[in-house]
Amino acid sequence: MVPGSHIPTDVPNGLYENANTEYVSEAFEEADLDKLVRRYAITPMLIAEMNATKPAVEVNTSLTAELENYDYRIGKGDVLSITVWNHPELTIPAGSNRSAEEAGNWVHNDGTIFYPYIGRVEVAGKTIPEIRKIISARLAKYIENPQVDVTIAAFRSQRVYVTGEVSNPGTLPITNVPLTLLEAINRVGGLSASADWAGVTVTRDGRDMVFSLRDLYRYGDTSQNLVLRTDDVLHVERNENSKVFVLGEVVRPQSFVMGRRGMTLAEALTEAGGFDEQSANASGIFVLRQADADSGLIADVYQLNAKNAVALIMAEQFTLQERDIVYVTAAPVARWNRVLSQLLPTVSGLYSVGRANSELTR
Repeated sequence: MVPGSHIPTDVPNGLYENANTEYVSEAFEEADLDKLVRRYAITPMLIAEMNATKPAVEVNTSLTAELENYDYRIGKGDVLSITVWNHPELTIPAGSNRSAEEAGNWVHNDGTIFYPYIGRVEVAGKTIPEIRKIISARLAKYIENPQVDVTIAAFRSQRVYVTGEVSNPGTLPITNVPLTLLEAINRVGGLSASADWAGVTVTRDGRDMVFSLRDLYRYGDTSQNLVLRTDDVLHVERNENSKVFVLGEVVRPQSFVMGRRGMTLAEALTEAGGFDEQSANASGIFVLRQADADSGLIADVYQLNAKNAVALIMAEQFTLQERDIVYVTAAPVARWNRVLSQLLPTVSGLYSVGRANSELTR
């Protein structure tokens, strides 16, 4: 008879003995939901258990090793600058109107360059030390103990693509300095206001890898960073899916986008204007979260009893996840008043009809 939705706050005794208690609710009226919902009490023990699962601040050893062993390999289109000391005739001068890039040795489509005396040199796929060694060895037939220096005048062969919700999407060159995901984001001006901090995707060889800058910045989780390689596509999603929903007995029911730091239960309630002191049941503040697909359940339900306002400190410590639904249920008196508001028009109508009939019979 009561209009609107409701979540019962009363549960059988002993269901909340500790933070690990899992409950398949028997308090829901709908039989189909009885075996499809787990229920937890938000307690200090549960908060501690959840905080223990946050990423630990550890050194990403694989990232560190890749950075330490990184060495750029020459590709087609790169421009090399080669100097043979004490032999200016072998060095192409840049001149006042020519940059080092314009005066350098361009790597042709067959992966070679041409150099005086020694002719074609295969350079594609090789590192600078390898190229220096090859040129030195071949020049030694014509020059005694040649001192050769090789640098890269222009990086043109390798690039990554940055798309989505960033300030300046486009391409970034791969250079002799390793380019990480975090550095790539910074070089395109950072994320836009509508970016999903937990939805950064790197596509490599047809495989998608998803990273969370929120975890990287908030917890120092360096596993959310990697060295980018040529032809990687870095895409930042919009934050349309990075939302939480606040419904029920609150001042302003609505959805909110989670930002860089995420969102706590207390923040979500505050953004919605707080729960309605006139109609809300403070013992029935719920967080509805979709259960894991392999659990066979539809939802995990977390309940906060804030009859004592001190309990709201746990709301500040309870971190929400994307697509969570915060629901504040109505107090029993508010639900009864809603029934009365539905009945009174009918009762008043019947009373009016009765009076009219009695007047007619006089």
